[in-house]
Amino acid sequence: MTGRFADRAAVVTGGASGIGRAVADALAHEGARVAVLDRERPGDEHHWEECDVADGASVDRAVSSAAEALGRLDTVVNNAGVGAQGDVAANDDDEWLRVLNVNVVGMVRVARAALPHLRASDAASITNTASIASTAGLPQRVLYSATKGAVLSMTKAMAADHVREGVRVNCVAPGTADTPWVQRLLDVADDPVAERAALEARQPHGRLVGADEVARAVVYLADPLNRSTVGVCLSVDGGMEALRLRSR
Repeated sequence: MTGRFADRAAVVTGGASGIGRAVADALAHEGARVAVLDRERPGDEHHWEECDVADGASVDRAVSSAAEALGRLDTVVNNAGVGAQGDVAANDDDEWLRVLNVNVVGMVRVARAALPHLRASDAASITNTASIASTAGLPQRVLYSATKGAVLSMTKAMAADHVREGVRVNCVAPGTADTPWVQRLLDVADDPVAERAALEARQPHGRLVGADEVARAVVYLADPLNRSTVGVCLSVDGGMEALRLRSR
């Protein structure tokens, strides 16, 4: 086995499709043994543990089983999450609690279950999936933005707590990505073609972000050789957060 993650073991939540699947494939390409934790089976490319990150018992069982199957655990990618739309009045308390439970507390559950295994590694890392919504105000995304802002803040606090234990914590912040989840949103839009064009236009490079591009950023953050990369939020958004271009 060769690659940056040779002899390493990784867990990817939400790895059955989209960004999570691209991350699992990229880590495996770099030599990692990969376990996908998801409610859906991704296929036979990687070890699979059925897991619902909204349920603590499910997470504890899946992480423990994955670590046993892989023989160790060096890398955790907290990618599982759900979307939410609307302004601040659009969702009731139950929906707020449901989305927070998956997108924020779900990452907490996975990290908490994985930490005992990660502390035994000489190159441990946790990479959380944040979003452009962590730092930029997007219309009709109040609930989703609140959860992803929490992921960004939580990542930095976790990094401070665990850096001296040898566990690096970072996050990746994708722009709007070309994934099945985004495609489902486009499918129910009044004018899917116009909606896609609008999403592409708001990113300075003029297109949706590829899942493979996000995966390469995750691989960089988790790379065992990048030991001084800690508490970082790496944007993969075509310049959406940082650039202010003039109109054409």
